[in-house]
Amino acid sequence: MVGTLIDFESGLMDSLSAIAAEHGTRLAREDVLKAYRAERYRPDVQRFPTTWSGSIWPSPRSWACRGTRSWAGACATTPPAGSPCGLVAAMQALSHRYKLVAMTNAQRWAFAHFDATLGHPFHASFTTDDTGTEKPDPAFFHHVLTALEAQGVARDDILHVAQSQHHDMGVARDLGLNTCWIQRRHDQPGWGGTIAPAAVTVPDYHFTAMAELAAAVEPAFA
Repeated sequence: MVGTLIDFESGLMDSLSAIAAEHGTRLAREDVLKAYRAERYRPDVQRFPTTWSGSIWPSPRSWACRGTRSWAGACATTPPAGSPCGLVAAMQALSHRYKLVAMTNAQRWAFAHFDATLGHPFHASFTTDDTGTEKPDPAFFHHVLTALEAQGVARDDILHVAQSQHHDMGVARDLGLNTCWIQRRHDQPGWGGTIAPAAVTVPDYHFTAMAELAAAVEPAFA
């Protein structure tokens, strides 16, 4: 959800760059993202976005502690992918026609920031605090699917929309869900702050922004 709707990479860069500047240091974007990937996907890492509890590169250890919540705050106010106004409008348009369910590896307190930025469009939300695990663990998906099925939602009626091939696309397809890939980094090289997938899953639907999806299902939005 975060990588799909929130430009967390810019939020991360802005937050840590401000702290680094106090130490007379400049950070390169790819160096930051490389360090983030290395720290984010350690087996013993804390849950997002408390990833920065340890040292991620030779630097004052206080950067990590100071960066965690300031990063979340920066993410909450960093323009989401594409036009922020366009994205909020797209989410509102979709929420009027569909029940939007957030599935996020963020902790509940961080999700609250992101949800507010997006105008509270979600019918329901599931965070790592709720599921006890993170995507791409199938257990995360099973937790959500069980909750939705208890509300009478059939699996065939679900469209799983996400940016991350690693965290979402493959496991969603394996579980028989219809998929929609929002390729937010379509005009940028590499996978940014997300680990590269073992294989790229071909989705049922493919867009580069949520606004494109909204326009496809709600012509009046376009």
